[in-house]
Amino acid sequence: MPKIGDVDVRWSRELPSEPSSVTVIKDASGRYFASFVVVLDDEPMPELDTDVGLDLGLATFVVLSNGKVVDSPKFFRRAERRLRKAQQNLSRKQKGSKNRAKARITVARAHAKIRDARLDFAHKRSMAIIRENQAVYVEDLCVKGLARTRLAKSVHDAGWSMFTRLLEEKATRYGRHFSRVDRWFPSSQLCSVCGRIDGLKPLSVRWWTCPCGAEHDRDLNAARNILAAGRAERLNACGAQVRPERVPAQRGEAGTHRERQSALVGIPGL
Repeated sequence: MPKIGDVDVRWSRELPSEPSSVTVIKDASGRYFASFVVVLDDEPMPELDTDVGLDLGLATFVVLSNGKVVDSPKFFRRAERRLRKAQQNLSRKQKGSKNRAKARITVARAHAKIRDARLDFAHKRSMAIIRENQAVYVEDLCVKGLARTRLAKSVHDAGWSMFTRLLEEKATRYGRHFSRVDRWFPSSQLCSVCGRIDGLKPLSVRWWTCPCGAEHDRDLNAARNILAAGRAERLNACGAQVRPERVPAQRGEAGTHRERQSALVGIPGL
């Protein structure tokens, strides 16, 4: 490597192709990484006949339309106390001192540990969903808007944007279908059985009963509605008829317009 020379490497796995370049990166916690640029070919998986809708949340990370629930790991919340102590220790150090530099590295490593755990979790969960389903549908959440509310810390801790980005990337690589359902779609307000919208339901309502008699878990019902909406959008995108075509009038209907005209005769201004 330039300015360094030969570097001993212990490979944990083979590169998919010959690297065209390598970049050495140093992160905020003082760790060094070698980033290789390689050509990565698509690896289509065997086709399946299953698809799934995902409802992302805070109490639970994601609820699938097939009934599976993935609990929220809450990496930041679990490490918050340790991180707070490290930040307090940093604030007590004199600026420009070596002790402050060491304390800053400690804080950066705590953040890096949280970030790495969140990324590993997102990779594993997204890979499992892509492996088990041919099509994946998820609501197009406005994460930036939610990050400006009182739930900002929990929203950032959940890492929804990272998770959906990985889902989309893996779907493209492995020959799966991925699409986002419009954020204004009333997935939590709509009955997945009869299609009725029976008034607004605040976040405090976790279970509700539709007038049709169906009892719903809020998140599972939303996931099923997202699945139905995603299927409909995919069907329309594949060329299905969205609006009825114009049908020529039959010979027996030719007098309809003339009858309307005769009925208006004698009315002033018409």
